[in-house]
Amino acid sequence: MTETARPLATGPLGMKLLAFERVPEETRFADVPVAYGLVALWHTGRLLLVHVRHRDCWELPGGGIDPGETPREAAARELWEEAGQRVEPGELRFSGFALTALPDKRTLYGAVYDAEAAHVADFTPTDEIAAIHWWDLSEPLRGGRLQTVDAYLAGLTRP
Repeated sequence: MTETARPLATGPLGMKLLAFERVPEETRFADVPVAYGLVALWHTGRLLLVHVRHRDCWELPGGGIDPGETPREAAARELWEEAGQRVEPGELRFSGFALTALPDKRTLYGAVYDAEAAHVADFTPTDEIAAIHWWDLSEPLRGGRLQTVDAYLAGLTRP
């Protein structure tokens, strides 16, 4: 596990980005599990964010990896479930692994992907996700805090 003395980014809810590993996608870490996948989905220079109700926070779409699922498959599934946007797993570009420390002190790796959306699908709010927003990376966000760790990670996906 690679840790920096100072986090690369910190979030409003206590999450810390400890490192970002640009290693092959097949890499598995002996000390910390790869437990989630995130997608930085871009459309005309804007980044897709989802507003997670119970955290009152704007975040990248993503979440936990189900049994038998790859991180890539999890990221594509979560993008669909949370934001109603379909990107086939093979269309996602792997960017690297985020090593995050959660507020409950667990440390996990997350696989980070990005893609360009050819078109934008309609969104219907769910019990988990209140809204989506295509953010230009500078405008103030209304109705919740920005998960600054996710914003930092999204920036790492751009060449």
